[in-house]
Amino acid sequence: MRIEIMDTTLRDGEQMQGISYSPVEKLHIAAFLLKEVKVDRIEVASARVSTGEIEALKMITRWARRNNLLDKVEVLGFIDGDISINWIHDAGGNVINLLCKGSLRHLEKQLRKTPEQHVNDIKGIINRAGENGMNVNIYLEDWSNGMISSEEYVFYLLDSLRDEKIARFMLPDTLGILNPDQTYSFCKKVVDRYPSLHFDFHPHNDYDLAVANIYSAVRAGIKGVHTTINGLGERAGNAPLSSVIGVLHDQLQAETGVVESEITKASKIVETFSGIRIPVNKPVIGENVFTQTSGVHADGDTKDNLYYNNLLPERFGRKRKYALGKQSGKATIKKNLEEFGLDLNPESLAKVTQRVIELGDKKENVTPEDLPFIISDVLGNDRADYKIFIKNYSLSLSFGLKPFASVQIEIDGSLYQETSSGDGQYDAFMKAVRIIYDRLGKELPTLTDYEVSIPPGGKTDALVETVITWNFKNREFRTKGLDADQTESAIKATEKMLNIVENSEIRIGDTIIPNNHNE
Repeated sequence: MRIEIMDTTLRDGEQMQGISYSPVEKLHIAAFLLKEVKVDRIEVASARVSTGEIEALKMITRWARRNNLLDKVEVLGFIDGDISINWIHDAGGNVINLLCKGSLRHLEKQLRKTPEQHVNDIKGIINRAGENGMNVNIYLEDWSNGMISSEEYVFYLLDSLRDEKIARFMLPDTLGILNPDQTYSFCKKVVDRYPSLHFDFHPHNDYDLAVANIYSAVRAGIKGVHTTINGLGERAGNAPLSSVIGVLHDQLQAETGVVESEITKASKIVETFSGIRIPVNKPVIGENVFTQTSGVHADGDTKDNLYYNNLLPERFGRKRKYALGKQSGKATIKKNLEEFGLDLNPESLAKVTQRVIELGDKKENVTPEDLPFIISDVLGNDRADYKIFIKNYSLSLSFGLKPFASVQIEIDGSLYQETSSGDGQYDAFMKAVRIIYDRLGKELPTLTDYEVSIPPGGKTDALVETVITWNFKNREFRTKGLDADQTESAIKATEKMLNIVENSEIRIGDTIIPNNHNE
């Protein structure tokens, strides 16, 4: 079976507190969803909201028309005479998603109209839309409550509208109240009664059941489902596209047009534009969801991929990782050593494993980049042996004066010393190091990111962890330092960086960084 995907990140998703996209951001997301992710439809705006909203809609519709995708761009409209229709039409829109009342309580309490009056109003909007060459879908707002408390009204509405020019009847669980059993039962009733109509299901996630309810809706015969990127949306949000696609493809063997490998990119784009971080444990797209922590799991994967499931990271443009820490086993270490092209004998592997576990017990975040240094510390392995040591440094900070640093570095047994001022203590330190390297004709990486954190469970007197991202010869790598002082932890991370660059045997990713400086 083929299930249609309508993504409403740019309409319902933007109703999440604190999110407001610029017109250019909206255009970028819309284009990526349709051209790269290849969802079937996108809902991009609500009529009458703001001048910024109409500007964004005009940009999207112009782009969509040029790419023959205009019929895939939809806008939420209201029963307000010609106002919504003119607003959408003037912005270049061709599809109106008309918001109707799917429960008798909403109709009587909010609109204060009879079912007959509401049906006549809806038919009037449909006729006006047709005169403007627009297509119509309708939302039955609060449909879930309608099925619970006023089922006769819901069927009256559908009976009255079934022969109108309506492409899709969209069934929202507006308040996120349904469970999977209710969803299946209600959707089955509607689908069985109106087999010739196209029904979409639009869940909300108030009980964390949005994805499960989509599963039940599709089993009941629903032809289309609504999602948002990263599950963004009002209150608890909507069903995340990433999870929905995993469930549809793997649990129901349903077909969609979505390109799985582009989902992670879409999630990162929306994360950046929205400012809403993706939880690290969010299925499919979270930072940690393809990372095995237990050494037992790494061992099973080594022997026969025993801890794999069908959600393979490669499907979504990602890679499986094996976390280093107190739960690491020998298999975990071996998996990470493969990234460096390194292999250890059983005795050495046991010693390194024990050292990683000890570091994990101290809550230190052991990274794969730390492994060569751990090997050097434990085994004295020349491949990762330090050639550069920061022997001494003096940092000063005085009110009204620039910070000052004096640095002494040992490189291959020779001492070099310089002083410099900077915008901060660490900046002064790095400028002094750069003076030494410039004098020796050595190249230094560019610092691209600098992150400071207190390890989990730490308080004000906890150790400070500094993770610095560097770019060297178009390759990025990270180094980490841990100390009670933030600047000193950064200096420790910098010393690791100097040795990574100096040691031609250390691999970063799959590339060996060459050492072209022969003193």
